[in-house]
Amino acid sequence: MARDTSVPDDDASSETNGDDRRNGGNESLLGRRSYLTMAGATTAATLGAATATGQSASGDYDVIEVSAGERFTKRLEEGETWGNKLIDITASGAEYLIHTQGNSCTIRNVGIRGVWDGHDGSPLVAYATDPNGEVLVENVYLGDGSTAENYPAGNPGVFVPPSHAGTVTVRNLNYQDNPSNAVYGSSPGNPQEHPSPGAGGTVIIEDSYSSNHSSSGFRVGTDDSRVENCVAVGGNRGGWAYFNNPTYRNCDFSGANIGDIYGGNGAWSLDGVATIEEVYGSNPGGNVDGSFAGSARRTRPEEVDGVPTTPEEAASGGSSDSSSSGSNEDTAESQLSNLLLVNGSSSDVTRYEFTVGGDVERSTAEGASIDDEDRIDGSTVNGTVADWKDAFRFSGDLAELTVDGPGTVLVNGEEVDPADYGEQLPHVLEVSGEGTTMSYEITVDGSIELVADDEPAAEATTVSGSTAQSSITDGTQTYRFSGALTDVTFTDGTAMITVDGERIDPREYGAYEMFPHALVIDGTDADGPTTYAFEIDGAVVQSDYQNASIDEEDVVENGTVRGGVGNWLDAYWFDGDIADFRLRGDAAVDLQYNARDR
Repeated sequence: MARDTSVPDDDASSETNGDDRRNGGNESLLGRRSYLTMAGATTAATLGAATATGQSASGDYDVIEVSAGERFTKRLEEGETWGNKLIDITASGAEYLIHTQGNSCTIRNVGIRGVWDGHDGSPLVAYATDPNGEVLVENVYLGDGSTAENYPAGNPGVFVPPSHAGTVTVRNLNYQDNPSNAVYGSSPGNPQEHPSPGAGGTVIIEDSYSSNHSSSGFRVGTDDSRVENCVAVGGNRGGWAYFNNPTYRNCDFSGANIGDIYGGNGAWSLDGVATIEEVYGSNPGGNVDGSFAGSARRTRPEEVDGVPTTPEEAASGGSSDSSSSGSNEDTAESQLSNLLLVNGSSSDVTRYEFTVGGDVERSTAEGASIDDEDRIDGSTVNGTVADWKDAFRFSGDLAELTVDGPGTVLVNGEEVDPADYGEQLPHVLEVSGEGTTMSYEITVDGSIELVADDEPAAEATTVSGSTAQSSITDGTQTYRFSGALTDVTFTDGTAMITVDGERIDPREYGAYEMFPHALVIDGTDADGPTTYAFEIDGAVVQSDYQNASIDEEDVVENGTVRGGVGNWLDAYWFDGDIADFRLRGDAAVDLQYNARDR
């Protein structure tokens, strides 16, 4: 099942055989989005969970829980219909393989829950070797993404191999955040000089959604193949006619780097031409027959009839219904008439915070991603970008905007200056002494500055980036900061702390005591990056113990920690016991009980 060779100028390297599965080790540095997502999925799984198939869930679908490092496999026989399954791959390295072996099979109502952090390959293969055979893949959710970052790493949502000679129909697919293609359906069009000549089968893709696939969304390569009523956002190509002359009809493609629609391959004697009919987009590339009907109208999975938006929805046979909202001009999106786009930079992380005068919601406009770690609290948004985009639709006016980093912000297509929108450090934090000398450390996920004409002479105050350290006996020390308050740690004594005039309970943010135990994750001698996740049944805080770094991207929440190291150390003080620990990579781990007594 060899796949096509990629376009030399567009994709990083030649593609592998459809059955090849590369080593899943640390071959490249995981970005913030990938390791946080992977670690979050890891923490959600129970330590040592066993594979359990066929468990009942709500009576309308079965849950298949795949254990760490294991693979669930299903091969469909002739005439078989299989579905109403939720496959849980949240455990580290958990995988699935669904393969149609018969010429008349149906895969229907399947949801994959969890980020794929297994081997590269083709976990869902659909084909019919009989020219009269028909295979249907319908109502499938693969939207939780992958830890893979750059093509050709990653997995196609549905792979159609060269031996396909019949008809494969993919309908109501939701596949997001994976470098490979949402549907890799061009192989049946492989020319005769190809190492794996194609059998010329037809691939039909209907009512499906694709987002952030660096190769393409919907890739086909035979004359009778077609893509209808689909939406693709971001990546390099929305639709890709790799071979021959497939048709794209009534689709919305936007935000692609190379072409919202693209025809051709540049690598084989048989080139591709994309015929487009009522396709909406903005930048055609390669060989395209036809013109765009206008800019993309739809960018969200909810706007495609029948597309499931959660794994549970897919498994139970549910789906989105765009007709009820799309027929009304007063939909939520039309009411949120303004678009704010944060363009990140690969040079450094950018943190942002803004407040609007009305409602706000996340958006995939302009190829932006949807990030669960971005926070929306009423009309205020806090988030982080690197080499990607975040977008939000909102009503009212932009009231405040803070940007820390090299990223830029556009409102309705125009770049704005954050200095024009409120205070750059909009929040005020005050620490008031109570007569006894105490020391503290305060951390925010933005920037923090001491507000004082003269720094106190008796007490040393250190402010560095997002962390302030000081001691105080009497009086008040005042800071301005952006972002959110994430940690307050008292090392001696106590004090009253207010944020924007409201007294807070420091116990909700940190610790009152110096915790006795230390955990150090040392990546300095590791061969590559390492991600980790652990749970403490007590309290835990980040530390610079043994000259460890304090990384704002690492997450510490209610005793649960998720993070990653490269050629540096991460360290934590904690009290209690380690309830769960997971490590992906070969960093050294040093657990020191009662470390302060050494």
